[in-house]
Amino acid sequence: MIKHNDSIPVGFQVRDLRKAKGLTIPQLAAKVGRSTGWLSQVERNISPVTIPNLKLISDALAVQITWFFQGNAVAAEDERDFIVRKDTRRQLRYTGTGVSEELLSPNLGRQIEMLMTTLEPGASTGEPYSRKGEEGGYVVSGVLELTVAGNTQTLATGDSFAFESHLPHTCHNPGDVPTAVVWVVTPPSY
Repeated sequence: MIKHNDSIPVGFQVRDLRKAKGLTIPQLAAKVGRSTGWLSQVERNISPVTIPNLKLISDALAVQITWFFQGNAVAAEDERDFIVRKDTRRQLRYTGTGVSEELLSPNLGRQIEMLMTTLEPGASTGEPYSRKGEEGGYVVSGVLELTVAGNTQTLATGDSFAFESHLPHTCHNPGDVPTAVVWVVTPPSY
């Protein structure tokens, strides 16, 4: 069983991530193959969760199980809700894609989310996709090819962008060095 400590309880992290993904308790419970009552108790930290069950939850929420064991929990208590130090960022990697993300936001319960996305040379986010909300970004380093609603633009270090997320969009690194982009997304996607 996962013991709760001074860090953010696992159940609260499950709840925040579920809400950020736009899922209801019944929807996540169905994906995990458990009852809504059980999941509700896990989210309220009434019931402990085993590693195998947490793995099912992490798979259903499309994050690695390590998501629940890293991040801002090591931050000083007076910083935890509004500051993320570089060495405490939550890591998200998409196996085999050459794309990785670090969560820059300290709290998934807010209306805005910040991410640092790194695309290796030649990497892409894949087929265009859309969702509710808005997003914008700033190219920290490298070159980013951004396509929004069929309009492809090449951005360089220092360039920024913003668009409505319901428009199909994708991005690609056409360069020969990694590209780093800070994204701002509302509502949160993780």
